Amino acid sequence: MNGTLLAVDAPSLYFRAFHGVPVRAALAPDGTPVNAVRGFLDMLATLVRTRAPDLVVCALDADWRPQWRVALLPSYKRHRLAPGGGGAEQVPPELVPQLPVITQVLAAFGIPAVGVSGYEADDVLGTLAATHSGPVEVASGDRDLFQLVNDDQEVRLLYCGRGVANLVVCDEAEVQRRYGVPAAAYVDFAVLRGDPSDGLPGVPGVGEKTATRLITRYGDLSGIMAALTDPGSGFAPGTRRKLQEATDYLAVAPRVVRVARDVPLPELPATTPAAPADPEQLEQLAETWGLAGPCRRLVDALAQRG
Repeated sequence: MNGTLLAVDAPSLYFRAFHGVPVRAALAPDGTPVNAVRGFLDMLATLVRTRAPDLVVCALDADWRPQWRVALLPSYKRHRLAPGGGGAEQVPPELVPQLPVITQVLAAFGIPAVGVSGYEADDVLGTLAATHSGPVEVASGDRDLFQLVNDDQEVRLLYCGRGVANLVVCDEAEVQRRYGVPAAAYVDFAVLRGDPSDGLPGVPGVGEKTATRLITRYGDLSGIMAALTDPGSGFAPGTRRKLQEATDYLAVAPRVVRVARDVPLPELPATTPAAPADPEQLEQLAETWGLAGPCRRLVDALAQRG
């Protein structure tokens, strides 16, 4: 279908919701925390109301730290591992029981929640952006997803770094304004700069300004590495040395940062229904978990599109 797709980075939003509302401020009738559920649903309602998409799909982390990325870069998200081994992500215990509730509520609404074994939510979003035949708006607070922005393919990032109420609609001009590089070069920029939140070390001594300057001058990481072998390429000696010492890292990091565009997705509906797919189940969930207000706001937002 050619309508607008709202592709939602669910982990980005529900983690933000969890940390944005105190746990004790939002409890279900049985005392279970529901702050992340309530906040997530309200964020989703705001996005639907303000963006009026034809189809809504939420992406999930079926594998938050895929082994194929760890094999390339062992430091990838290592600092977020839960104590005791096992490879699980360190998640606040109050958030854990809320995650099944989110997926159950989405199912009752008829909103697909898609996670694919071996891939992160970012990879699902990348594949949705690459395969959808109409405009795509990706909602996330993850900077890595600036790489998806593509004016020709009508892909924009709804950047929620300061919350959904203050999102920034990012096209290629906005990415260029923020970082001084085109969206197509954002992966190389991120690799050079690094990102401690993902365990991405970057090139020691190369920050945002230097990364921007290098990409502006040499085009991309391939051009930068090719220029390293040219004595007349104009590198400052210190910068040349830093890049040469990081050659092994630079050979693998782009594959870690670049989101997959070929994830095997399930068949998706052409549109999201204007009314809940299972109203009785939604009513039961709302009553059980004390979600009447957020569910009503999302019901209204879906009904008012167009």
